[in-house]
Amino acid sequence: MTHLLNREPQAWRDISGLDTAEEIAHQPAMWRALRDHLCGEQPAIAAFLGDRLNNPAQRVILTGAGSSAYVGAIVADELDRAWPAQVRAVPTTSLLTHPDLYIRHEVPTLLVSFARSGNSPESLAAVELVRRTVRNARFLNITCNADGALARQDADGTDGRVLNLLMPAASCDRGFAMTSSFTCMLLAALAVLGKERYAERLPQLAALAEQALRDWAAPVAALATRPVQRVVYLGSGPLEALARESALKILELTGGRVLALADTALGFRHGPKSALNGDALVILFRGSAALARRYEDDLLAELRRDGVAGACVTVGRDGDFAAPAPAWADAWLAPLWLLMAQQYALHQSAVLGLTPDNPFADGTVNRIVQGVTIYRHDQF
Repeated sequence: MTHLLNREPQAWRDISGLDTAEEIAHQPAMWRALRDHLCGEQPAIAAFLGDRLNNPAQRVILTGAGSSAYVGAIVADELDRAWPAQVRAVPTTSLLTHPDLYIRHEVPTLLVSFARSGNSPESLAAVELVRRTVRNARFLNITCNADGALARQDADGTDGRVLNLLMPAASCDRGFAMTSSFTCMLLAALAVLGKERYAERLPQLAALAEQALRDWAAPVAALATRPVQRVVYLGSGPLEALARESALKILELTGGRVLALADTALGFRHGPKSALNGDALVILFRGSAALARRYEDDLLAELRRDGVAGACVTVGRDGDFAAPAPAWADAWLAPLWLLMAQQYALHQSAVLGLTPDNPFADGTVNRIVQGVTIYRHDQF
């Protein structure tokens, strides 16, 4: 019998977790499909962007809510370093409440929206806000749902200020938690807005991911059988946002029964370390920067020496969960390391007897956010 993330597919189906398991496992295939799609769309992408990223006055805002916001946070600094343009990650949930801090009428602005469904009220309201407020604003919608309201804004392709960049259809996750949608949108942002040769990188990353999924399946499942009440994810630089996304996956897939927090290696000592106890697990994403790794090494040695946490594990090139990754920027490797965290959250959900594809059967938390009232900023 073929195994899927260390279980038979029927076993996942029996606990209503098959969608999520399949969506974690099929990410390498999604990344290859993404590569082919982006290559085909390259002329339209180049025409839309023009030479704007070389303009120091150009402002690029990467936005989304929840996991989609973390996509922007992971890639923002890498893209900002690559171009004269000003690249900044601002969640829709901040853009809507404090627009005057982030947008100016006269500043050329490209709003890059990340959205799995494209139906989130905040995503749609953020686009409308920038459209009303910024003169000649442009909109790049990176979304997984061709039928979503975001993608339908310029369905006929006649508005030259809008480009809808659709991810592979199967990346529009059926499960509650964003998994393949997250990594596809992240890689699309790096490919489209970055300077790296993505046509070569994406297949390489997919091959590494396939090997990691095979090598990590049993160890991750075994780690999830260890009783845990709290999980702490740590990461520095772009991996800080990866830690936040990983912590969110635990919260979502365990229905909040396992508490999770995220921080940096240096920031963790400044109060958050007090959350540790014998039922806590610390998971550190190892970065590529030599300076950051020295700080990470010091913290790991401290945690293992004082023994407050129940266990500490590392994920990275030379971590407990390792892969022979090339010397790429951390933002490019984040999807690879995330495979460990996604699997761990899935197995934790199963261990707790939950239904991973929908951990909130009572509807207290929804796949697409509900109950949000949008207010026009110019009325206050």
